[in-house]
Amino acid sequence: MPILLFAEHDNATLSEQTAKALSAASQIGDDIDILVAGAGVGAVDEQASKLSGIRSVLVADSDALANHLAENAADLIVSLAGDYDTIVAAATANGKNILPRVAALLDVMQVSEVMEVVDADTFKRPIYAGNAIEVVQSTDAKKVLTIRTSSFGAVEAGDSTAEIKSIDAGSADSGKSSFLENILSENDRPELGSAKIIVSGGRALGSEEKFKAVITPLADKLGAAVGASRAAVDAGYAPNDLQVGQTGKVVAPDLYIACGISGAIQHLAGMKDSKIIVAINTDEEAPIFQVADYGIVGDLFDILPQLENQL
Repeated sequence: MPILLFAEHDNATLSEQTAKALSAASQIGDDIDILVAGAGVGAVDEQASKLSGIRSVLVADSDALANHLAENAADLIVSLAGDYDTIVAAATANGKNILPRVAALLDVMQVSEVMEVVDADTFKRPIYAGNAIEVVQSTDAKKVLTIRTSSFGAVEAGDSTAEIKSIDAGSADSGKSSFLENILSENDRPELGSAKIIVSGGRALGSEEKFKAVITPLADKLGAAVGASRAAVDAGYAPNDLQVGQTGKVVAPDLYIACGISGAIQHLAGMKDSKIIVAINTDEEAPIFQVADYGIVGDLFDILPQLENQL
């Protein structure tokens, strides 16, 4: 059962999300090709070729593919789809943007946010903000899947390298969209989706100034990424790209510290797979304590400075 895995990268570095999606793909079948589509991706295809369990790396190098525009990338994937039974991508912003278009062009359904592979045709995915798990069996001739990477470990690099094949990107520019600008916030901390430690703040912080004054120093001491609940983002305490939850980023770090977060279903859906969860809240009945490994009932403005001093 040939499988095509769409690689997540920034044209220089292969994202760990690809290695996690590969873990899911390897549970479906053995003949896995990784598609690296971008511009100047020589370093990326070398990294991809070292991942264990893949057959080959397909490289489509074109300026039109540099910014992962959905129309261009989807057309490329569809042009290759005839050789594959399953098409897979991580459920990142790019994967969620590109693969639904692929599914539509192939006239098949997409199975989104796969968190467990039962067999080659059957998958488990969360619904109702993770409060129920849906078992989906697809009878489509071609399966299109996005993978919830927080549910899978990353495949390690092996000793051997897979064959790297250059493919013709053809007329990669569909002309249906164009890239204007990419505005990135400056951040020296780990990227939220791949961080091993995350310190998140909620509405209880009270203001943007207090959020920065209390959450940031602790994150700096731990070398952690900073996250926020939807309530904190909506109140303007933190930027949208820090939001953890069903409508934000889904994370599964080794350590997640929730500060002043009550634990609404929307937030829990984005972090409850974390290996160790520490919750700090004044309300001992807060739902966050139901999923926490360690809970501290108290004022975060007293507790966090003490924790920082101890560190």
